[in-house]
Amino acid sequence: MVTPSCRDTALHYCVDDLPGATIPGSRLQHILERLRLCRPLTRLGLEFLRQQGLDALHRLATDALPYDRFRKVLVAEQTYRIETATAARLVREAEERACDAAMQTKLKLAREQAEAFRRARESAPQYLTKLKNQQLRSHYGIDGYVEEHCFGRLINILKKIDAGKRASPEEFVWLSSVGKDYFSNQLRAAYHRLEAEFFANEFRRTRDPWQAVSASGHYRKCSRARDANALLGTINVDQQKSSKLKAALSTTHGGVMRDLGHWDEALRLGEKGHALQADDYRPCTLLGAVHMETGNYALGQEWYAKAVERGATVDAVDQDLRRIFFRSDAARQAEMSAFLLNENSFRYAWVAHSAKYEKGALSSKSMRPSHRSRPN
Repeated sequence: MVTPSCRDTALHYCVDDLPGATIPGSRLQHILERLRLCRPLTRLGLEFLRQQGLDALHRLATDALPYDRFRKVLVAEQTYRIETATAARLVREAEERACDAAMQTKLKLAREQAEAFRRARESAPQYLTKLKNQQLRSHYGIDGYVEEHCFGRLINILKKIDAGKRASPEEFVWLSSVGKDYFSNQLRAAYHRLEAEFFANEFRRTRDPWQAVSASGHYRKCSRARDANALLGTINVDQQKSSKLKAALSTTHGGVMRDLGHWDEALRLGEKGHALQADDYRPCTLLGAVHMETGNYALGQEWYAKAVERGATVDAVDQDLRRIFFRSDAARQAEMSAFLLNENSFRYAWVAHSAKYEKGALSSKSMRPSHRSRPN
């Protein structure tokens, strides 16, 4: 004899629509199995049927429903149960759709309100001014905090330079003193570019060589030595009458050659400038810098000493040495460091500190684990 499956039993008693009826070991399946075997149900089993609304099964189990009427009542009860569950599901789905639609409406309204607020805010004059000021500061590399008492003056200077207008002498003094924290490399380059173009145009208009000297100095400070070289190349130094002007042109052109890495030409022009104006410290400073950059440290220091004797400040010379040192490669820095410390360990203590810093930085970098060696 083949034992009916749980599903067969559930179909027989018209409860296959109930999940528990086809699950082996469930309470309802256990009750159905007892009914199939014609075994009496316990009080708890009968109570379970009553609680679940299975009135036909309850009456069958208590002999209150004759067997010949059982099937008809059970089918009617299942039909009603399915229809009720279907109606409830449809109502629930309709409520969920309505809830979703209401939520989408609210979200759409919120987005529209946020967009309207954003447009209103961004079209406000104060916001537009603030945004333009931020963009202007960012363009010139001024991303940090600006003191309130400096903000207005700084913005006015930035607007002027951004419009291609030269800063006044007073504004340059302010940038070099009170506003020095905001005198960024980008702003310096823009300032010197405008100054260079102004003096270059003045030279073309007046043919005054002193204007070319001024233009070249500014070109060098905005990394446009080639423009300075082209400008100075139009002047015949030997045709000038003033020895001071000849010395200035030679020394300035020597500085340009230094920037371009034409060391021999820089030395020649520096020596020419010194021969023309032996009491001027500028040719001496140029010659000192070129010799230091080419590794002739002792000769470079001799020329720097001559520059100080002729009016250059020790601080200016040391600043020049710092720039040369930090622009040099590691091997040249090591040579220069040994020379300077041997000459005056107190004056050039910054060289030793720089070397220790670089050594510590390299050591920390080498000890830092790479991404590949990091533990997970």
